[in-house]
Amino acid sequence: MTEVIKVDPVNPEAEKIRKAADLVKKGEIVAFPTETVYGLGGDAYNAEAARKVFQAKNRPMDNPLIVHIADHEQLLDVAKEIPDKVMEITQIVWPGPLTFILKKTDSIPKETTGGLDTVAVRMPAHPVALMLIRESGVPIAAPSANTATKPSPTTAEHVKQDMDGRIPMIVDGGETFFGVESTIINMTVSPPALLRPGPFTLEELEKLLGEIYVPPQLKGIGEFDKALAPGMKYKHYAPSKKMVMVEDNSIFLDAVKMISSKRKIAVLCSKEVEVKVPPQIPRIVLGSEENLYEIARNLFSAFRKLDTLDVEMGVIQSFPEKGIGMAIMNRARKACGFSSIRNLKEAEQYAL
Repeated sequence: MTEVIKVDPVNPEAEKIRKAADLVKKGEIVAFPTETVYGLGGDAYNAEAARKVFQAKNRPMDNPLIVHIADHEQLLDVAKEIPDKVMEITQIVWPGPLTFILKKTDSIPKETTGGLDTVAVRMPAHPVALMLIRESGVPIAAPSANTATKPSPTTAEHVKQDMDGRIPMIVDGGETFFGVESTIINMTVSPPALLRPGPFTLEELEKLLGEIYVPPQLKGIGEFDKALAPGMKYKHYAPSKKMVMVEDNSIFLDAVKMISSKRKIAVLCSKEVEVKVPPQIPRIVLGSEENLYEIARNLFSAFRKLDTLDVEMGVIQSFPEKGIGMAIMNRARKACGFSSIRNLKEAEQYAL
């Protein structure tokens, strides 16, 4: 059985965090909260700890981990040839949900970086995560604490659903704040390239960095050849049940009625749309369209809830791809396996 330790998320009890840190020092892995989602991590310098993370998640070994640090001194230990701009920006944006791809030092084994010469690194803005890193005395390499391909966990209970018996400890710091993983920007290329949208928005990055390349793959146009960062190459965030996105919200209700006439479905939608859904159709309300951060925070919980319903599939509406909406759409499209409905003729196919 996996031990679960509840801690105060704002003022974590040091003696409890030390129990988790002692496991990290011994080369074990633990789950812990960050401001984005729960992470599953171990000593970033320890190749065997990295292997344990991949094994627990059933994650492909070429899918790199993010190295979490607690101060800028650790940044210099894990990355080299750091652009002056990055050193300047990190003073502003860290701690926070922004991950940089940089050239790695020899201190970081290739098991941690998926065999790459680059490293993904960030400083989390969560008291529990920061204390765990400090008490462990090492950076912690951690992806999200879920089984590979499943929705990322935003509560300790989500972690337990996937990891009970697979890891020694879960540090329970309550629900995470953002609910989607950090933004990832590749700083080893010019212009910098957005590899994963997240809570730190593209618009905010452009104010700091100027031009940023946004690969078409982030919207599902083609596939990445290799994973330079988590969330790029493989199926992610998906419930067990099939899900499809209606890209054009003007036909959402018509598409839902058409599909529900032949199949048992649930809809995942905003408060504004929910009131228009026929009452016999199960629905999972994501939040208000006036607050996309609320939608993002509830997204992965909604995917997990879909699997508990007696339905064949889920139908999710689309959201504006501005601000954190870009992250919402990226995760939702991946969760759907890029299955989408753009017109009612395509909706007919799902009603067969």
